[in-house]
Amino acid sequence: MITEERLRQTFSEGGALEIYQEVKESGDFQGFAHRYVFSEDYRVARSALWGLTKARKEELSQLQVILNELIDQAMQTDNSSVRRLSLNIIERLEMSEDDLRTDFLDFCLDHMMDVEEFPGVQAVCMKLAYRMCKFYSELMEELKRTLEAMEIDYYKPAVKCARNRILNGKLK
Repeated sequence: MITEERLRQTFSEGGALEIYQEVKESGDFQGFAHRYVFSEDYRVARSALWGLTKARKEELSQLQVILNELIDQAMQTDNSSVRRLSLNIIERLEMSEDDLRTDFLDFCLDHMMDVEEFPGVQAVCMKLAYRMCKFYSELMEELKRTLEAMEIDYYKPAVKCARNRILNGKLK
């Protein structure tokens, strides 16, 4: 049974997989997310998010209705693990033109360029910025200019790869 105490103590890949399996068996991804993903205890939120990253895209689609709450969490948390895991789940959800939030686009643009940010966060922010900008040609042109102007030597391979995929038109 999943409890806050159990989530507080989950620090392994195997533990995250066990959590995912239990949520999958219950079929209640949305209920699980509401109960644990937004916990003020970052260990609980981190473990819940980690378990959800194991879900298939169809399963994660249940979380579409809390997209804005996940975005708020990613932008407001002080915990880098919670931020990274929230962004990874957001990236796997559908994003339409109606979902475009300028505050989130600004957040992604800032964090993708921040050399102090973790590479995993930078890369996923870059991908999310691309997904938001592709709805508007003027934003896409601005994003491409920004990516081309990056001093790429200061970035890790994950960031370089995401940048190159966007500039070469290989990111979906």
